[in-house]
Amino acid sequence: MRIALVSEGTYPYAMGGVSIWCEQLIRGMPDYRWEVVALTVDGTEEPVFDRPANLDRVHSIPLWGGRPTGRPRRGRGVLVPSGRPGAEFVESYEVFLRALVTPLESTRSQAGAVNRSTFLLALRGMFEYAAGGGDLSAALLSNEALRMMLEAWHTLRVEETGPAPTVADALEAAWLISHMLRPLSAPPVRADIVHSSMNGLATLVGMAATWTYGTPLVLSEHGIYLRERYISYLHDDAPHPVRVLVLSFFRSLAGAAYLITGALAPHSQYNRRWQLHNGADPDRMWTMYNGVDPDEFPPAAGEPEVPTISFMGRIDPLKDLHTLIRAFALVRAEIPNARLRIFGGTPAANKVYHESCEALIHELGLTGHAVLEGRVGNAVEAYHAGSLVALTSISEGFPYTVVEAMACGRPTVCTNVGGVAEAVGDTGFVVAPRDVAAIADACVRMLNDREMRLRLGADARARVLEKFTLQRSLQAYRDIYERLAEPRSASPAPKHLRGQAQGWVRVPNRTTRPGVAAVTARPVATPVTARPEVAPAARSEATPARPQATPATARPEVVPATRPEMAPAARAEAAPAVWPGAAPVAARVPRQRGPEQYSSAAYRSRHDPNSSGPELPHAPGPGPDDEPTIMMHTTGGR
Repeated sequence: MRIALVSEGTYPYAMGGVSIWCEQLIRGMPDYRWEVVALTVDGTEEPVFDRPANLDRVHSIPLWGGRPTGRPRRGRGVLVPSGRPGAEFVESYEVFLRALVTPLESTRSQAGAVNRSTFLLALRGMFEYAAGGGDLSAALLSNEALRMMLEAWHTLRVEETGPAPTVADALEAAWLISHMLRPLSAPPVRADIVHSSMNGLATLVGMAATWTYGTPLVLSEHGIYLRERYISYLHDDAPHPVRVLVLSFFRSLAGAAYLITGALAPHSQYNRRWQLHNGADPDRMWTMYNGVDPDEFPPAAGEPEVPTISFMGRIDPLKDLHTLIRAFALVRAEIPNARLRIFGGTPAANKVYHESCEALIHELGLTGHAVLEGRVGNAVEAYHAGSLVALTSISEGFPYTVVEAMACGRPTVCTNVGGVAEAVGDTGFVVAPRDVAAIADACVRMLNDREMRLRLGADARARVLEKFTLQRSLQAYRDIYERLAEPRSASPAPKHLRGQAQGWVRVPNRTTRPGVAAVTARPVATPVTARPEVAPAARSEATPARPQATPATARPEVVPATRPEMAPAARAEAAPAVWPGAAPVAARVPRQRGPEQYSSAAYRSRHDPNSSGPELPHAPGPGPDDEPTIMMHTTGGR
């Protein structure tokens, strides 16, 4: 079997959690042949991984360098001398703009479903335009396309209270989108399975393969791509219309990817809830947790001579080391000989943050007691150096650093973000992010109770052996690959596409009033093939029950957690199937603003060999359950 693995800004050109996961998949399945399609900055990046023997090819699609190669620029649909794109492009682009510009109240509404399906059809049309020899990038930047964008905004956003786009705004948005859609102009990859390592731009590669060869697509989301894009634009200085258009593009693209994906693999129940909130089909979702090789992370023979808190990860604001340092100051007030050892490299972009950590250590009188150790040759050394391992991040996916520490038999004190609580279970303490007092209290309790530390550490390793081994992860993905690769036969379009995807695209008729669509006679969608059922051999665990809320106190009790942080408001549905497997942590993708955001230096500054994996911030959730809480349970171990 041949698997095409699609990455964006990660493997094989940058270190980090996603890259480690890619390496695990390829080397862990030597009987498969692999190909990597890497979305890169300009195609000049150098690999930082040794090439596995079963990796036949690495194909780079530069988003900001020269044009994608391999596509002939001839045939129908090319730009005419006046600069006007052909009719084939215009028809699809009108549908694209309708989905992009129409305000959307809810991703789970009927209007949201229509938006996703029409956007997918429009992408199909633009792919076929490029496949027929059309210059998609030039068409998107043509005067006709800019006029269409401005017209769509004024027609479909009549109640818009913000400023209308200027020509310059439309040009900037079109320029950004033209770079993002470059994968549609690249030659479709040919494989038995296309596996996208994240949602968003990487899924365009899988879409092209599905449309061309009927190849099934597997989608792994380490973080919630759409949510991450919204966060990246919170403090952006782009004009309002540009932000609306670009974020609408990401919103529609993420939803379209959920439609076309054969199997969706969120990497925590937390992520699964967000995907459901964004319109994913629960019948095609299986939770795939991160996995590690327990032999590579052996338990420590003993403990350090003095009470020590260890941190392992990249020096990054998202790790919120300021909170950890402040909490350690409270720990030393009760345990004067305690130490804090912070292991991990500092990306070039985070030098100022590193200096701020050093300054805070000096300000709090912790010099010599709290130490930034820098990079470490073997992560195991960092985990063994601590009596406990702390992670005070304000954002995580399903972090390797927690699972690795647990495999080493170290109890953890972590903040309740992303899938952290799902990893820790009841083998450590999970507290609210940025709660200095709660973090300090948890550390003091654990450092003062050797019996509890040893018990929780043993339970932590046992939990990894039960749920989070690399072998378990690889087998889960192998099962999905084998099932999706079974022969498929033609079948009617799924219900969410019936009436509009049976071979025809509905595009706006300019002679009718706004909002009325007319049917054209250009087929752009082929019959949808049946997707083989993908179901795990056994459903290993159900969603944990949500504990009763407890009254807030000035200094809340901190105890081991037994359930994950809620994301969107809880849904009244059956417990999801959980594949006994693994997956990577959240992938940090630079904001799509221009070439400088995709520079090699920018990528490499975000991915460090000593990192627990690239990180992304978490946006506020759509419901109150997204707010992290301190778990109130007994500390009696498992």
